[in-house]
Amino acid sequence: MAKIYLGPAGIPHAAKKRNTIEGIKTVKELGLNAMEVEFVQGVKMSPETAEEAGRVAKELGVRLSVHAPYFINLCAEEKEKIEASKQRILETADRAERMGADAIAIHVAFYGKRKPEECYEMVKSELGEVVDTALSMGIKNVKFGVETMAKETAFGSLDEVISIAKEVKNVIPYIDWAHTFARQGGQIDYGEILDRLVKELHLTHINSHFESLVFRNGKYVDEHLPIENNTPPFEPLAKEILKRDISITLICESPELERDALKMKKVLEELGYKF
Repeated sequence: MAKIYLGPAGIPHAAKKRNTIEGIKTVKELGLNAMEVEFVQGVKMSPETAEEAGRVAKELGVRLSVHAPYFINLCAEEKEKIEASKQRILETADRAERMGADAIAIHVAFYGKRKPEECYEMVKSELGEVVDTALSMGIKNVKFGVETMAKETAFGSLDEVISIAKEVKNVIPYIDWAHTFARQGGQIDYGEILDRLVKELHLTHINSHFESLVFRNGKYVDEHLPIENNTPPFEPLAKEILKRDISITLICESPELERDALKMKKVLEELGYKF
């Protein structure tokens, strides 16, 4: 039987106060059971707050994950940008560990002037160093999630994220279903991807994002829309998940956040899943 954790990317719109702890409480009140803590503009949370958020989440049975800052590029031209990127990943991982989060989502790199193969080797080496440093800091429960990316210029095709997870310990793919759909030219076989993650990586839990994307000038671009746009559709994914005995987090990254997460919940319940 599948086990599903579902919730918003960040503090729900319905939260009375705009802070993480209030956000976690609101998620629980809404009948959802996951939340991704957003550090996309930088890690601005104290270690103490992270620990307190973790206590609240554990008490309420809300599964946490964390999104690392956007300003990360392990294939940057300048060495100092790479070092700053590694520092941001470590800071994110530290707070994630303190709050008992299972994984962090990272936009790891842009190819820039480098060939994808060259960028891949750099990501492998730099991320490997980050993981080793994290382990030496006592960060051992958090997985480093390399997110699948929509843009052709970014590191993050499905094959790249699966391959890097095979080569670097504590690294997993963080599947953004819509990004993968865009990267594959508006096509996606949900079942095939789920099977690859389980067969090739033996994942016991899958971390993922869901939203719809804008279609412009003949292609899907990385601008998020409410899920009713069906780009890609959610119901086929829900059906594929329920066919399998897997554990998965679905973080709703649509602008509607928890409102769309609740629509996703309704689809799953109509297909027979009980939260």
